[in-house]
Amino acid sequence: MSGHAPPDGTTPPDLVCLGESMVTFLPDRPGRLADVTAFTRAIGGAESNVACALAAVGHRVRWVGRVGRDGFGDHLVETIGGYGVDVSAVRRDPHRPTGVYFRTATDRAADGHEVAYYRAGSAASAMSPATVPYSSVAGARILHLTGITAALSADCLALMRELTAPRPGRPLVSFDVNHRPGLWHRDPAAEVLLELARRADLVFVGADEAEALWGVADPAAIRAVLPEPAGLVVKRGGEGAVVFERGPGPGGAEFRPAHDTVTHVPAPRVDVVAPVGAGDAFAAGFLSSVLRGLDARARLRHGHLMAAAALTVPGDLAVPPARHPASTPPAAGARRPSWIDHADRLAALDEAAWGTLHLGPGWTVRRGPDQEVRTP
Repeated sequence: MSGHAPPDGTTPPDLVCLGESMVTFLPDRPGRLADVTAFTRAIGGAESNVACALAAVGHRVRWVGRVGRDGFGDHLVETIGGYGVDVSAVRRDPHRPTGVYFRTATDRAADGHEVAYYRAGSAASAMSPATVPYSSVAGARILHLTGITAALSADCLALMRELTAPRPGRPLVSFDVNHRPGLWHRDPAAEVLLELARRADLVFVGADEAEALWGVADPAAIRAVLPEPAGLVVKRGGEGAVVFERGPGPGGAEFRPAHDTVTHVPAPRVDVVAPVGAGDAFAAGFLSSVLRGLDARARLRHGHLMAAAALTVPGDLAVPPARHPASTPPAAGARRPSWIDHADRLAALDEAAWGTLHLGPGWTVRRGPDQEVRTP
């Protein structure tokens, strides 16, 4: 891999997401896959989910991946591009197909949940340092990766190691552990994911993932396992999330050890329709706030709010409630439509109001057992 500039003629993106995207088939009814007679086509893929959510709120985002030269590949590129994502770096493979998968309507963690993947030998699994030029990710402020890519093939793992290696001018590397046990048949997941996480600048991991991988679930214990990243976000489901941020030692003295600032934000109550995609949405909300320069509490709150948007729809991806595009603030004195600061107003609630926040589909704010108020 070589090169340190974005492709000729393009504006460097705020953020690049690199990884596999697949066509998803969602059932039209609960039950076993054997009993489902019709499915709705959608898209799925951790990195493309993050890309679409960030583009939908106005950030300049590029998705880097490989799809087959087939109709499903056309659908993915057109759909992701339709969210405003730059898909110019996506490559079409004439010899390998686009991955697809089918799933039941139940929670991933629920008994009876089924997922049928058809991704072996897919175009995405052929990503490697030779097929993905570094120029496709260079110049971005943030490069977002996940552990899913590392599990797809030896070539994909080599690419992940190349992208997370120290180099001059490297973007801030954001890494979501995203442990998928069913994908790990070749390499030891615990060792590989720990290696990649330690090379990243910002890491997202669920407490349940950390316990399954490394035998620790307490946020402080997870931080002890992952001291290297400057930022570590530990997601705890309904209990909320914690971010550890490394700063200079007391007084800023050169030889004093660095220490963490620790911020915890509880999750709002949400009327869950389907839990898939919430982790990707959380990462998107957090990363959007990083790009906007918001503080730790706001970053966690925006993560929770974006996750709520995904939790209240049946698919993997929800368009977040609109706000003014991050890259084009309104002119001074211009009248601002009431919806522009939708997410920001919720994120700015005082502690008491945030602690009682209850969100339904479409970011409907529940005010009582028989009353609901949709925010403007």
